[in-house]
Amino acid sequence: MEKENKIIITVSGSDKVGIVAKVATLLAECNVNIEDIKQTLMQGHFVMFMLCNISTANKSLKEFQTLLKDECSKMGMEAWVQRKEIFDSMHNVG
Repeated sequence: MEKENKIIITVSGSDKVGIVAKVATLLAECNVNIEDIKQTLMQGHFVMFMLCNISTANKSLKEFQTLLKDECSKMGMEAWVQRKEIFDSMHNVG
């Protein structure tokens, strides 16, 4: 099922140079495709949301989560990875 291959990545923390580049590089190395990306800066606090497809990933979801969290931690950032269907059900008010 196509939607099972979709994940939502959230990265948050103090703004600094290179956040998007480092996350995008890790995604490319893991063969994870970025389908949509939104980012914002609120009073120096950086927040990025990414919709990604993991159907061609060369790592398991758990391995990928660990790599991403470790890379973001090195930058002083936090990262969350959720399957899109779980994210949608958690944020569905209706």
